[in-house]
Amino acid sequence: MGSWVDSPEAEIVRRVLVEARHAQRLTQRDLAARLGKSPTFVAQVELGQRRVDVLQFIAITRAIGIDAAEAFSRVAAAVAGQPRI
Repeated sequence: MGSWVDSPEAEIVRRVLVEARHAQRLTQRDLAARLGKSPTFVAQVELGQRRVDVLQFIAITRAIGIDAAEAFSRVAAAVAGQPRI
């Protein structure tokens, strides 16, 4: 079994964040600047090389300009069955 970062559930989290960033027409550099992080940080999150905890998820959604609860609801709805931890 792979790590949590490689799981289908983690892919859903990444997909929701990437789709939201694209919808707001932000580049990875734009998002990184809003977060006060390097573009490498954003790339690692989006490529599944870095796990996102709930506080980072909130910070990222706010930096994108979307409601964290709405984004989380999209993740929760897309996760089938019991997610692995």
